[in-house]
Amino acid sequence: MTWRISWYILKTSLAERLAYRADFMFATLVRFLPIITQVFLWGAIYGTFDGNDERSLNGYRYGDMVAYNLLVMLSRAFSSMPGLTTGIARDVRDGAIKKFLTQPIDLLDYLLWSRVAHKLVYYGIAAGPFALVFWLCRDYFHGWPRWDVLLAMVLSLGLSFLVGFLIESLMGLCAFWYLEVSSLVFVYMLLNYFLSGHMLPLDWLPPAISSAVLWLPFKYLAYVPAAILLGRYSPAAMWQEVGLELVWVLLLWRFNRWVLERGLQRYSAYGG
Repeated sequence: MTWRISWYILKTSLAERLAYRADFMFATLVRFLPIITQVFLWGAIYGTFDGNDERSLNGYRYGDMVAYNLLVMLSRAFSSMPGLTTGIARDVRDGAIKKFLTQPIDLLDYLLWSRVAHKLVYYGIAAGPFALVFWLCRDYFHGWPRWDVLLAMVLSLGLSFLVGFLIESLMGLCAFWYLEVSSLVFVYMLLNYFLSGHMLPLDWLPPAISSAVLWLPFKYLAYVPAAILLGRYSPAAMWQEVGLELVWVLLLWRFNRWVLERGLQRYSAYGG
């Protein structure tokens, strides 16, 4: 697919998102409410409301956990792809996917640029609230990060978007074999909540478990960008993680291509 077609897809998708900008803005702002819950939850766990500000759990103090959860929220805003898997499955089931067989538009490229448009609108609206929240919680961070740490985090966030997109699109492509993927989505969301570091930092896990979990791509969806900015990696390990994340993106992209080709070979063109 040419860059000209990709540009038109991006512009069209942006227009679609902005058509319902009031609803989109309200839904975006509501997502910031769980921050208050997280602050009070970890405050109760650490006992900060009783005047105990020095307690440390697995190398994290209360301020570190608040900062970690804020950064995880930022990472999840990049890597989450609501509706992507079910949307692909619905198009396969209803036959709407036939348009990608008759028009010069690649399915994965179309979905990718559509999601890029979604994130651009989302961050256009959420940039202000994000900046306000991080400014209010600035005391929980240990100063401004070094330029190389900031660069590594930005790269990791961009790659986390691609990892999240490719994992969920891969599940959606499974609809060529299993028309109903809702159970698969449920299992993925459950695993993702734990294995991405969304619930707890992955370095809290026992070594026997973390040694396996840290080889999976889920950690790039939340944990790695946050851990980079918090200085949980040495400079060498930080860039190694960014490199491994890029490798996972390339592997997942190739696997998506292979599954799409196999799926189209067995597609029966049913539906409307």
